[in-house]
Amino acid sequence: MPIPDEPASCFAIPDSVFDLARDNFAAAGRTLRNVRRDFHEWHRGRPRYALWAIDVDLPAVRQLVEDAARLLDDVLLDDYRRQPHVTLALCGFPSRQPAHPDDFGPAALERQLDALQRIAGAPFRLEIGGLASFTSAPFLSVRDVEGGIGRLRHALCGPRTEPGGPYTPHVTIGLYGNEWPTEALLERFNTSTREVVHCTVTKLSLMCYAASDIGGPLATLGQFDLVHGRWEGLDSRIFPALDDGQALPNFAAMLKNADQSVT
Repeated sequence: MPIPDEPASCFAIPDSVFDLARDNFAAAGRTLRNVRRDFHEWHRGRPRYALWAIDVDLPAVRQLVEDAARLLDDVLLDDYRRQPHVTLALCGFPSRQPAHPDDFGPAALERQLDALQRIAGAPFRLEIGGLASFTSAPFLSVRDVEGGIGRLRHALCGPRTEPGGPYTPHVTIGLYGNEWPTEALLERFNTSTREVVHCTVTKLSLMCYAASDIGGPLATLGQFDLVHGRWEGLDSRIFPALDDGQALPNFAAMLKNADQSVT
């Protein structure tokens, strides 16, 4: 049964997280260098990594991302192909029979879907815009104007906290390709557009990417419909019958039309 309606302030992610991110970025002095390689010590041969996200791959958002990427083109790692999205919660490596702490199995998905049924609430608005940065990656800030992001986080993560600091909703622009002075980058951020895109979120997506491809594209495995409180996904698609030697999904076929409405 859904929980009673709560004021947005009970769940909303505060704007102060962006001030903290900016302060931390300035204090770091230099960015982190990302490298393009197969992180086998992390994925250990497991082909896909799953996460819950809000798909914001819309023309207006893509334009903001492209404008920011052009402004920072000389400092970014090449070939970042991940579509605009707002990560809500990391899940792990999908496995029908989890064997590692970072595996994501059917029981974990069932618990999350049950929590979404009870807590997720109705569609909500958010605002995307304003260039900022972590030490590893620049991003567009995402303001949780109606508390919907915080509410979904509460359903998916409960009281769990982020290991690297407070959860900061964002749309990643790309990854830094070297160690760059943060002071000079902050000066660039100040010249960026102040345009803001307003979105209405009606769905959240369970997505995945090829674990061996840093910055590779996302594929959608299923969606939770906030309008009807309904899960739309197939267990067999998320957890293939065979974990050993399973083929990667056809990402090109799974990627959604770039011009569709926000989900």
